[in-house]
Amino acid sequence: MLLGICLAVGMIVSSIIASRALERIKAAGQTIRVKGTAQMDIVSDFATWRASYSVQAPQLAAAYEKLKLDTEAVKKFLNGQGVPEGAANFEPVLNTTQYGRNEDGYPTNEIEGYLLTQPLEVQSENLDLVTRLSKESASLIEQDIGFSSNPPSYLYTKIEDLKVDLLGAATKDALRRAGALAENSGSRVGRLRSASQGVFQITPRFSTEIEDYGMSDTTTVDKTAKAVVTMEFSIK
Repeated sequence: MLLGICLAVGMIVSSIIASRALERIKAAGQTIRVKGTAQMDIVSDFATWRASYSVQAPQLAAAYEKLKLDTEAVKKFLNGQGVPEGAANFEPVLNTTQYGRNEDGYPTNEIEGYLLTQPLEVQSENLDLVTRLSKESASLIEQDIGFSSNPPSYLYTKIEDLKVDLLGAATKDALRRAGALAENSGSRVGRLRSASQGVFQITPRFSTEIEDYGMSDTTTVDKTAKAVVTMEFSIK
């Protein structure tokens, strides 16, 4: 009987010990996963404007002659708008040979003319200048110049420094969220198990646009940058 009582007590004690050990093992495996975010309003500090103008003529020499005259007019326009000498980059001329078509609409070997296109680009920290160029360049069309202007691209050049600051702030936000969730469940946040960076977004100010792979707005001067991190903590 005594042996039976001892065995029974031993089994009960062993069960309690095993149960508590199992609880500790389970608790050690419990984690909490949270997302942290941070955002900051920024203002573009650099702008790029791309444009081009074209001439068309039956003879190549005539096309080049007209292109030279148009280039002088474009340079005069840029100078009048305050573009510093040498700030405009005139890229190599694109030469397209134009062929005639037969009755069925298929191209033939007969050359009908030449199309010359002169691309140009202006880059500047003066955003007002670039914006004005894109708007006022329409006046070149009045001079019989086949001018085409693209919208300016507005950029922020300190992106890498901004990312570091926002990721740090997003990490603190994730820890704060994890602490609030753990506290509400009667637990405490333990050590960090894993962390990953989410998408980095630069959107127009007040925009709600989101892309799965991130986005970088270049259409507006005023923007908002947002960083997201996902972090997993053990809980005690």
